[in-house]
Amino acid sequence: MFVNDLLIESYYKVLLKTCLTGLFESHSATAAAPATSMHGPPANMFDTVPGYEGTVAGGGGGYLPPPMPSVPMPVPEQAPSPPDWHIPSISEDRAREAFATYVSSKCCYSSAPVREGVITNMESFNTYRYRLETFMESRSTEWSQEPYTGQPVDAGVQPAPGPWQIAAQPPAFFQEHKQTIKVPYTSSVKNCHLCLGMGRNPCTTCAGAGNKVCWVCNGSGYRHSDDRCTHCNGRGRENCSSCSSSGSCQCDTCRGKRQLLVFINLNVKWSIEKDEFVAQDSSGLRVEKLEEVSGKELFKDAQNMRQTIELIAITKVNYMWKGKPNVYYVYGNEFKVNADDYPATCCCSVM
Repeated sequence: MFVNDLLIESYYKVLLKTCLTGLFESHSATAAAPATSMHGPPANMFDTVPGYEGTVAGGGGGYLPPPMPSVPMPVPEQAPSPPDWHIPSISEDRAREAFATYVSSKCCYSSAPVREGVITNMESFNTYRYRLETFMESRSTEWSQEPYTGQPVDAGVQPAPGPWQIAAQPPAFFQEHKQTIKVPYTSSVKNCHLCLGMGRNPCTTCAGAGNKVCWVCNGSGYRHSDDRCTHCNGRGRENCSSCSSSGSCQCDTCRGKRQLLVFINLNVKWSIEKDEFVAQDSSGLRVEKLEEVSGKELFKDAQNMRQTIELIAITKVNYMWKGKPNVYYVYGNEFKVNADDYPATCCCSVM
């Protein structure tokens, strides 16, 4: 398979998978948007803002697909026919050296097959690995709130800009980053839904009573027989320290300000979507083993879609030991070895 054929075929396979995955995740996130909890803000607390109808509080919805490009997406150019990239198989000496290093790293492997084994055949297999790293920008929205302390209120002054019309400062290529931007012309003031605009809530420690059962006498007023409890002076109850005996505490949501500034936050995320495609022949080596090694780089293109093609050499070594055939593999630039059915292992344990 020529490199340019592999590039074109793999590019569209991975690109299609990436697009479908993003579409599915966007739909799932919107469909699974959490319902407002009993302590969360009610749905009617938020205004209707054109272009942001799917926005909910606390995230989990409002994922926004980017606008369609004004020009068609560029098609990867056909690369010129490459030279012969065939990599010759390694020598028997190099295969034996790699095999010996592998066996010496295993505490329960005998070195006899390395010393006594006779190589009968070596087969060379070349495997292409295509990697696509896509630098992606995604945007989602959520309703947010903060205590109102006199911040500007601009809802309704003019229409809010669309989610993809708001300028964001992108990082350098292939550097993951997040940015949160308050959407202009969406800020309004509402009474705090948790304290109903009072600024305070009943104390949860004493249930609003201002006092609670004495922990020393457990509410009896006495410690031992007729000894009066000195901690509560025989009352059986003590003042609540959480609310200073007032029965109420400052509202954590509005911090005692009684009102909230509610607005839409735009969450911008730059991430790297990674995928790879391995075009392997019938060497018999498990594909996941190739994750441990590198290969010879044949092609590299670094734009907003970073692409590389590697040629990974795999040598299948057939050998005889004690009259029985065996196999091991040497693969990658690192000359890694895989020998799943090594014929001389022993059971050992560390005492």
